[in-house]
Amino acid sequence: MKVVGILNITADSFSDGGRYLASPLAIEKGLSLAAEGADLIDIGAESTSIYGEKITAAQEIERLTPVIEGLRKEGIRISADTYKPEVMQHVIALGVEMINDVSGLKDEAAIRMVQGAGLPVVIMFNRNPDVRAQATLLDHTTVMSEMAAFFTERLKTLQDAGIADDRVIIDPGMGLFIGGTESSLMVLRHLEMLKQYGREIYLCPSRKSFIGEVLDRPVEARGYGTLAVEIWAYLHGVDYIRTHEPGPLRDAIRMIQAIERME
Repeated sequence: MKVVGILNITADSFSDGGRYLASPLAIEKGLSLAAEGADLIDIGAESTSIYGEKITAAQEIERLTPVIEGLRKEGIRISADTYKPEVMQHVIALGVEMINDVSGLKDEAAIRMVQGAGLPVVIMFNRNPDVRAQATLLDHTTVMSEMAAFFTERLKTLQDAGIADDRVIIDPGMGLFIGGTESSLMVLRHLEMLKQYGREIYLCPSRKSFIGEVLDRPVEARGYGTLAVEIWAYLHGVDYIRTHEPGPLRDAIRMIQAIERME
């Protein structure tokens, strides 16, 4: 299982927007995430929150470039959180090792970019034509069938485009991306159903709204709830967990593994 550290160099991300807009601070944070135990750092320069500000590809590239270059010089493995093909082209040239597309890789130019680069790509469950649109509230009793239809179609499209099966990683989305606390809990309860596609599974529950609703906690107080969900995901075979706090998760995994080694 791989731990992915979250680095938002945005003005308005829901959890840490504005903290790491300055490149030196962002590089320092990336190094800290790696030191805590992140296997790679997922860097995003545009918030895809429904309340977030849309920025141009040029602005996104301007924010990403110095941070990726700085972390790459230190040998840090990088994933880029972007849905724009122009940005993908630029960051691939800078040496990122993964593309994380919350739109579900729907853009034809983005598909061609990923196909040509030969990198792994994360496709997130997202039925909305606009990545920043309010998610349609899904009934928790049908969310898994909705997800099945989405991934069946997307995986077939990407396969037909020549992207190898083992390069496509699926993310069921969490919180507002699927709409509703019960839907997020239902996805977590049935994570094993995602294994039917034969792809690696990527999950990011970190500090999400459904945790806040269940526990009645603001964003800054969702750490324990986040860790509980992350441990659940690890125990149910998730391959990548994207988190704001790699250290506690890495320690939890090490303890579980130590227990499991005992006969």
